[in-house]
Amino acid sequence: MPAGTIAPTRLRLGLAALVVSAFSAFGTPAEARGPDGIADVAEKVIDAVVNISTSQTVEAKGSGGGSNTMPQLPPGSPFEEFFDDFFKNRRGPGGSKGGDGGSAPKKTNSLGSGFIIDTAGVVVTNNHVIADADEIHVILNDGTKIKAELVGVDKKTDLAVLKIKPPKPLVAVKFGDSDKLRLGDWVVAIGNPFSLGGTVTAGIVSAKNRDISSGPYDSYIQTDASINRGNSGGPLFNLDGDVIGVNTLIISPSGGSIGIGFAVPSKTVVGVVDQLRQFGELRRGWLGVRIQSVTDEIAESLNIKPARGALVAGIDDKGPAKPAGIEPGDVVVRFDGKDVKDPKDLSRVVADTAVGKEVDVVIIRKGQEQTKKVTLGRLQDPEKVQAAVKTDEPAPEKPVTQKALGLDLAALNKDLRTRYKIKESVKGVVVTSVDANSDAAEKRLSAGDVIVEVAQEAVSSGADIQKRVDQLKKDGKKSVLLLVSNAEGELRFVALSVQ
Repeated sequence: MPAGTIAPTRLRLGLAALVVSAFSAFGTPAEARGPDGIADVAEKVIDAVVNISTSQTVEAKGSGGGSNTMPQLPPGSPFEEFFDDFFKNRRGPGGSKGGDGGSAPKKTNSLGSGFIIDTAGVVVTNNHVIADADEIHVILNDGTKIKAELVGVDKKTDLAVLKIKPPKPLVAVKFGDSDKLRLGDWVVAIGNPFSLGGTVTAGIVSAKNRDISSGPYDSYIQTDASINRGNSGGPLFNLDGDVIGVNTLIISPSGGSIGIGFAVPSKTVVGVVDQLRQFGELRRGWLGVRIQSVTDEIAESLNIKPARGALVAGIDDKGPAKPAGIEPGDVVVRFDGKDVKDPKDLSRVVADTAVGKEVDVVIIRKGQEQTKKVTLGRLQDPEKVQAAVKTDEPAPEKPVTQKALGLDLAALNKDLRTRYKIKESVKGVVVTSVDANSDAAEKRLSAGDVIVEVAQEAVSSGADIQKRVDQLKKDGKKSVLLLVSNAEGELRFVALSVQ
């Protein structure tokens, strides 16, 4: 991890870690504490915010640790040294309690937050708050504890829906429109930090559409409202008392708030919750393409100004994009009336679109815009892991190669297919070596890659590639766009300098 990088922290709180951390106190001017309406918001919605308590039976770790497992305390906790000495003194040689060699299963507990969206007893929280739990309980603001049933979860957005049978009338909150948020708007967070339930904090919207690479559909609201461990799954309100986000992550060196928190926007939450309530699972749209970023070099090669969109690197033979006429090399710039700035934009908008809907997809092909009509399929989510197969077969004779673009290139033959385990369906020119100081090495081309096209024209020999490169130089081009396949036939585009 690079120096200065701090990993995002999930906000579920283990009960064993329930200690008060020592933080420096800084005076805050009264005028910086927010508008007068915060108290009105808190009073209006506080009874709809709940604590989520979970328990799970786990195997004890370690040899003979028994019930002496050291609690996981927040770094810097004033109790850290005390617990460390306490548990060390109770353990015998090897870290086990004297004479106790057993490792009996243990029940662990954790706490998080949630909120009621339907007086019938529907509760929203984070998936990581209730993940792997044996039992889930919802604790109302007045202390009433109710066993909850899991309706459904979505791991990709870290959301979950619970159902309880209320013994009395409940207070529910409604969702607001997160798209209407502006930078600097005041927001209010209510939750269960460090099990101190019903805690109200306020801050502003620091950023929108924040991508922190925690999932495929990142588009977080960033806020400086104080959020800590245990706030996970709690609501982020606007000053109308509407939920505009679900507090999910913080960035912190110590586990405590430093004013960088992230909430899943209500626009995303509403769609996910509706599907979980209706189907118990997510049914996301599927286009059937593999995409990559449009770099400045790729944009120059494709005559796209400015660089934008999502470059189609591959097409699923069974996906909806293929019969619609979308091809590798196309750049998607609009989908269903929404601009596509980058691949994440396309992933999000496709996932949010209803399965079976016919949409207009605007692409750029060879510098010209075209519109394709696509009927979306349903995204399946199998975990596919392909292991590389090693071989002890002797290497065949060194093939005849030609140098171009810092690469040693050879026409594909049976020996090369065997050496690099290249599928029969892959056609083109195989890379046998890469100059370590070349642009190709920087772009991660390697031996065994196959160049399928150069400047969107098929090639079958090193001479073909050199001819295309020479022509591009004469035309004054600064880079050449290659369509590259791996041994399995997965495609990607790479722009290399021809200067």
